[in-house]
Amino acid sequence: MEIKVKYFGSIAEETGKAEETISLQNGISEVQEFIAFIFKKYGLSDEGTVQIAVNQVIQSEGRIQYGDEVAFLPPYAGG
Repeated sequence: MEIKVKYFGSIAEETGKAEETISLQNGISEVQEFIAFIFKKYGLSDEGTVQIAVNQVIQSEGRIQYGDEVAFLPPYAGG
């Protein structure tokens, strides 16, 4: 299963890339499992403040499917 992954802001800096395609073959099908996989893969910190968008919809739960786009968004600031 291939997933397109985009990283923004400080997360892109930590991973060293803005986007990539990841082929999942280890049975990951839930958003939370995928988040944990990416955080472990790159040794990212502060999982609690990162927002996740699946196909441009903010969500932290649910299933991911072949061809989905998952974006990792840093915390927003401002007013």
